[in-house]
Amino acid sequence: WGEQFCMTDHVVYLANSSGVKVGITRATQIPTRWIDQGASQALPILRVATRQQSGFVEDLLRSQVADKTNWRALLKGDAAPVDLQAVREQLFTACSDGLTELQQRFGIQAIQPLSDQPVVQIAYPIDAYPAKINSFNLDKNPLAEGTLLGIKGQYLMFDTGVINIRKYTAYQLAVHELAV
Repeated sequence: WGEQFCMTDHVVYLANSSGVKVGITRATQIPTRWIDQGASQALPILRVATRQQSGFVEDLLRSQVADKTNWRALLKGDAAPVDLQAVREQLFTACSDGLTELQQRFGIQAIQPLSDQPVVQIAYPIDAYPAKINSFNLDKNPLAEGTLLGIKGQYLMFDTGVINIRKYTAYQLAVHELAV
């Protein structure tokens, strides 16, 4: 398990979902991870040899930029576009000493900048954003009703509320279409 998921190339990236954030994922999970997070823009910035090393890099970079998505802001609309390449350069400058230290610790080949990657733009099928963000809790009320307005990341957005479908991975759900 460790060889398959931890001792394999990881990518440190910048994403714009509810604002700019730094994240890590296995190289094989691009662009899946960005779509899952609801990012409207994403940019891979470093290729790192292992999960542990990518965690050290993320920890260093989050001293300058968030590592979390504000899910409520994510569901209110698209984040304003950001020049992720400029943010990358600012991060590399601000964290230069720390990145050099990590490269010296793990080897120059273990942590490699990705300076030639394009910014990935992602659009989601959304007819309208909900006026108010109410979250369905299927543990408290197993019936969630409404008209589907859109899908963004792991969220289904209805006119009556939103549901983080990933939260209910092991649940058995039934979807019914009502005749109009």
